Amino acid sequence: MKFLGKVIITLKSGVFDPQGLTIKNALHTLGYRETQDVKTGKYFEIMIEAENQEKAQSRLSEMCDQLLANPVIEQYTSVAEPVKS
Repeated sequence: MKFLGKVIITLKSGVFDPQGLTIKNALHTLGYRETQDVKTGKYFEIMIEAENQEKAQSRLSEMCDQLLANPVIEQYTSVAEPVKS
């Protein structure tokens, strides 16, 4: 079966996010002064072939732990969804 893995990676709380700060300041400059905070991150979509959803999710988590996310400064959420033929 095919599964679409979706991964969102963000910086952990307390980690300085200079890109987020720059975006927040730009939004203020454009008149969006109600913006309180901006956090940046990464988004991945990965097509996975697996026997079932549990195995696809497990492999997706392994990918995040070993390559996609830096566990020292980043956290992630992931989901493996069945692809309808």
